[in-house]
Amino acid sequence: MEKSYKELMPQITTFIFDVDGVLTNGKVTVFPDGQLVRTMNVKDGFAMKTAIDNGFRVCIITGGTNEAVKLRLHGLGITDIYLGSHNKIDPLNEYLGSYNISPENVLYMGDDIPDFHVMKSIALPACPKDAAPEIQEISLYVSQKKGGQGCVRDVIEQVLKVQDKWNPNLDARV
Repeated sequence: MEKSYKELMPQITTFIFDVDGVLTNGKVTVFPDGQLVRTMNVKDGFAMKTAIDNGFRVCIITGGTNEAVKLRLHGLGITDIYLGSHNKIDPLNEYLGSYNISPENVLYMGDDIPDFHVMKSIALPACPKDAAPEIQEISLYVSQKKGGQGCVRDVIEQVLKVQDKWNPNLDARV
């Protein structure tokens, strides 16, 4: 019998995310010079940084090649970023091998067909509310949030709470 997402959350040590449609709403603004601009949710950024600060690994595997996206993610402390990855299995295997991570410890959040095979090869496939039907079908967790609207925060917060590691300092004085 397949485990539920809540039963798998205690073993998660690594989060892997797609960008377009997960960390963004999937829309790009195209400028006359051809530059593509995306919008990311700061709550997702806070959650990724909180995960890293609590000892979790966070990796990005995306088909996009935008250097501004890479700069934003580096600013959050994410160092493992695979841009231009249309066959996402190769970077996944490289990443898992380089850190000796078991697929049983990985949550991957994707939203569309390029994420399908990666999501089938890890323990906890997750997706935003507005993911492609094929991706929703294989996801053990479908966020109630859409891509770019807090779905990453949602899933990270749940995992950290299950592991008693969601501890933003609410008593801090600025």
